[in-house]
Amino acid sequence: MSADRLGRIAPAAALIAVAGACWVITAQRMNGMDMGPGTDPGALGWFAGVWVTMMAAMMLPSLVPMALTHTATSRAAGARAPAAATLVFAGGYLLVWLGAGLLAYALIRGVGSLGLSWLAWDRAGPYLAGGVILGTALYELTPAKSACLRHCRRPELLARRWRPGISGALLSGSEHGGFCVGASWALMAALFALGVMNVAWMVVVAALVAIEKLLPWDGVAIGTTVAFVAALSLAVALAPEQVPALTIPG
Repeated sequence: MSADRLGRIAPAAALIAVAGACWVITAQRMNGMDMGPGTDPGALGWFAGVWVTMMAAMMLPSLVPMALTHTATSRAAGARAPAAATLVFAGGYLLVWLGAGLLAYALIRGVGSLGLSWLAWDRAGPYLAGGVILGTALYELTPAKSACLRHCRRPELLARRWRPGISGALLSGSEHGGFCVGASWALMAALFALGVMNVAWMVVVAALVAIEKLLPWDGVAIGTTVAFVAALSLAVALAPEQVPALTIPG
């Protein structure tokens, strides 16, 4: 392989390698933890570290086409270090996901502080979890989802938003991360309902995100996700003990 071609694909290969390492780290950290719905997120610093590792594992593989686009656009514009700029782009992308995770953490802590006993799993818990997952299916059909997903699927839109320099790469990555959060936040909410520390369901949600971003037929991708998530919501609400890999609290 020529040095020129290697330079073009090196950032994408680096993202795949980082994602693989983060999957290993995530599995090790989750070993022996409570993987059921309503898991205590722990201390803020610990959660932030685990969340960023999770997002790198789950999201970086589907970011590869955009990373290749960013590298190619940087090279075409005569950037001095296109590979480094692309890695900064990925860092900005993860930074936005960190912000989304911190918002989720604050929401969980806020609701937990209210002491709402009816949210316990042996009371309304399954119905609440199923409702959150059903909300995910409904969000998949909204114009907001479609608009955000379009930016995640079309590299030419990223090329138009390209900015020069390292600071430009960070800004472009953060902007793209915002679109990705807009497209996938509901799927992450479903993961919280299933158990945010559950590695098996992390893999499923990561696969759904990848299908939506990478499958050539966006209508098929969305339809597949909606059908699967809607069926899952009913199963969690009505027969949670039959849901594979779901850890029943208590």
